[in-house]
Amino acid sequence: MSVTDIEKDPTTRTMRITASFDAPVDAVWALWADPRLLERWWGPPTYPATVTEHDLRPGGKVEYHMTGPEGDRHGGWWRLTVVEPSQRIEFDDGFSDETGAPNPEMPVTAVAVTFEAAPDGGTRMVITSTFPSTEVMEQMIEMGMEEGMAAAMGQMDALLA
Repeated sequence: MSVTDIEKDPTTRTMRITASFDAPVDAVWALWADPRLLERWWGPPTYPATVTEHDLRPGGKVEYHMTGPEGDRHGGWWRLTVVEPSQRIEFDDGFSDETGAPNPEMPVTAVAVTFEAAPDGGTRMVITSTFPSTEVMEQMIEMGMEEGMAAAMGQMDALLA
């Protein structure tokens, strides 16, 4: 599996997931930049994503839903604040209601993703999620965020092969 480390720090309200890939940075970046590729790994294997909007630029947004094995749908959105191709993406990550609108009853997490070339020609990717409170961090971890992200990122290797 590509995930090499997961660190949770309640003091800073962050969860940091580090992954390594045997592929160049541009190839790993493409998994975020191409909505059809993003669909193939974003979300756990049993909850595939459908990206309905993908505007990867500062001020842009990504909207998607994941469909569960029973046909249940779970929506989400990103509001992009920083996009530096093949280097960094930062966005606010939230949940959508059944109409696709942001769900104000669910928390919003700030996410920063960095891409770094490894000496062996591979890529080191770090996803840092910052939660608005320790309670929200605990809630998201209890909802399975850690396992879900690790499972989703585990699908990236096959796409990079």
